[in-house]
Amino acid sequence: MPKLETPLDIGGVELPNRLYRAPLLECAGEEADAADLLGAELEPAAAAGAGLVCQGAAPVRESGGRVAPGMTPFADPEFVAGLSSVPERIHAHGGRIFAQLDTGGLRSMETWHAEYRRANPDLRQLAVSKPPWPLRAADRLGLLDYDARVLSTEEVYDLAAEFGRAAANAADAGYDGIHLAGANMGLLQQFLSPFYNDRDDEFADGVRFFEVVYDEIRARAGDLPVIAKVPAETEAPPGIGPTLSADDAVEISVRLDRIGYDALVPVRVSTFWDMSIVRGRFPERAWRDSTFREGYVAAFGSRWKAALVAAANRVEGALYDFEPAWNADLARRVRERVAAPVLLEGGIRSREQIDGLLESDGEKSPACDAVGMGRPFYAEPRLPARILDSERAAVVCENCNNCTVPQVTGANGVCRTPAVLAERGELRREGAYDRDENPRGDDEENKD
Repeated sequence: MPKLETPLDIGGVELPNRLYRAPLLECAGEEADAADLLGAELEPAAAAGAGLVCQGAAPVRESGGRVAPGMTPFADPEFVAGLSSVPERIHAHGGRIFAQLDTGGLRSMETWHAEYRRANPDLRQLAVSKPPWPLRAADRLGLLDYDARVLSTEEVYDLAAEFGRAAANAADAGYDGIHLAGANMGLLQQFLSPFYNDRDDEFADGVRFFEVVYDEIRARAGDLPVIAKVPAETEAPPGIGPTLSADDAVEISVRLDRIGYDALVPVRVSTFWDMSIVRGRFPERAWRDSTFREGYVAAFGSRWKAALVAAANRVEGALYDFEPAWNADLARRVRERVAAPVLLEGGIRSREQIDGLLESDGEKSPACDAVGMGRPFYAEPRLPARILDSERAAVVCENCNNCTVPQVTGANGVCRTPAVLAERGELRREGAYDRDENPRGDDEENKD
């Protein structure tokens, strides 16, 4: 049975082990220092032993489609070529790096970020179909701002070509693979979801868009591995529908496997961009921090709207409580049906848990072929050194989400919880993040 340290082949790219840094927002922006900022953010994970590092969602379009401040687009070949030092820094430690590609559609900043909307009044959201009634209602109430343009069939093909060109730019810059952001209310999920997709052309079948995107990437970026998140909208609020069931997600995964996708990441999400994505406690500290107060007002348009978002966030924190490895059962179902490797992320917090997910216990088959973590890397940038070195290691992350909410203001994703930072400091003093090149003690010198 494969172990965490066992190499894994994804589309011809060999990962040295099965632990990866899941896509996060790096907030590196698109200025001249983006490569330095990305390298500083991502290199510690590779230096500490992560087999794969996934760089967070990169917009594929020149303008529009950004879902949060500080994103790093992959549309301009010259700009992306300037990011070549990022994969070089990852490769120097034996790791691999995939670029996650995305465009926001109805989730884009021109929908919800008031200051950005004022600065970019001509931007319109790309839509698969007419926005669903809850979003239209929020627009009429002044909570969101929609001026959506439903894509024609020709425009859908053009958008797929933009994914292909962005992938080619990534390949030319030295990235090892492409990760499609098929969840979290991005446009890719909107194609798959019956809640968003009411088309009457060939793209009424959302998998067709994934097929065309795959063909565009293959035509423009060659054999670069392509993986995709696959959503099950099982966490949608009551009364919202129709939605993607777990059965739908399994069948979509089977079809993507047949198309040729090199790995799949099944996830349970909502139809909206809410706390089903992260789960855990309400980020009280982040909302109360005066450092971000004006940033929240700029993002949401007024103090009362910021307070309303915070209140909704509190409700979601109660609704979407933390659940260990919350995608494991879905991933296991997918893994039993596909030939491609299945990657698992969401609520994974200890080495013991990882080993259980990668191995069969006699009653259950393995849930996945590789395991990713997200927010714990904000708390411990060099987390793999501990996970790979000890079968008893557990993360220090408390799932409090104080790292994520300030990102709507453009702030970096970093841990801000004093107790967690104190524990990380103690572990650093003990040398826990000093990577052991031979963690299992394969010679007498390293045996206790």
